[in-house]
Amino acid sequence: MPVRPAILTAAICGAETTREQTPYLPITADELAAEAERCAQAGAAVIHLHVRNDDGTPTQDRALFEKAIRAIRARCDVIVQTTTGGAVGMSAEERAQPLLCNPEMATLNAGSLNFGDDVFMNPFPMVREFARRMRERGIVPELECYDAGHVESCIALAKEGVIDMPAHFDFVLGVRGGLGASEENLEFLVGKLPQGCSFSVAGIGRHQLPMAELSLRLGGHARCGLEDNVYLSKGVLAKGSYELVARLAQMARAAGRSVATSAQARELLRIPRRG
Repeated sequence: MPVRPAILTAAICGAETTREQTPYLPITADELAAEAERCAQAGAAVIHLHVRNDDGTPTQDRALFEKAIRAIRARCDVIVQTTTGGAVGMSAEERAQPLLCNPEMATLNAGSLNFGDDVFMNPFPMVREFARRMRERGIVPELECYDAGHVESCIALAKEGVIDMPAHFDFVLGVRGGLGASEENLEFLVGKLPQGCSFSVAGIGRHQLPMAELSLRLGGHARCGLEDNVYLSKGVLAKGSYELVARLAQMARAAGRSVATSAQARELLRIPRRG
């Protein structure tokens, strides 16, 4: 059986990282687009997109997403995956705004959890409604799972007909309040996936690169970027998400896998090409 190419996702901005933490954080549409292009050149097929106000505060404003998406698409042919997570405390309607931009892909958070000292709320009625809007617009969901129960929730929602299987899962590991980042936990999660599903791993902080390498060795895909981790190595700031993507590309090749192009990623993720 041929080895599948590795899909690399770059989470280039996020909602929590600040310019005080790293001066390389992109904020404006032009900065996001330039960073997306650098990440694409380094091997990223997917850009996980958040946007910010001019002062750097997180927002889910539709107009800012549209501006950023246009700027990115003018520079490179990547899959733009918009967030519906936004930032902790945002309303459901605020979080859903990017879906009006008709991205190829969007995140669908599978359940609630303690998120540091806050609570990230994703009750079932909201998950069902977000899934309905994605299906209505032909947007492919990435199922975000921060804990083992979130995988079970996705399976239950699939039985309800809310989401389609097989699907693509993203295991976000290392959040304080969620499942820890360890080989044992990742193997456990992978073992719970329905047949035909694919998975990616987003390790938080210092876990980002080790968990990416593990996922790539296990046949999964990987996410990196300044949203989750600002360091290339201990004490050394990454000059952008593209440096982290380049490191993941090296890891993929070391694991005997090629790096997926955007076209290959669309096929693997069952994303219909638009336009």
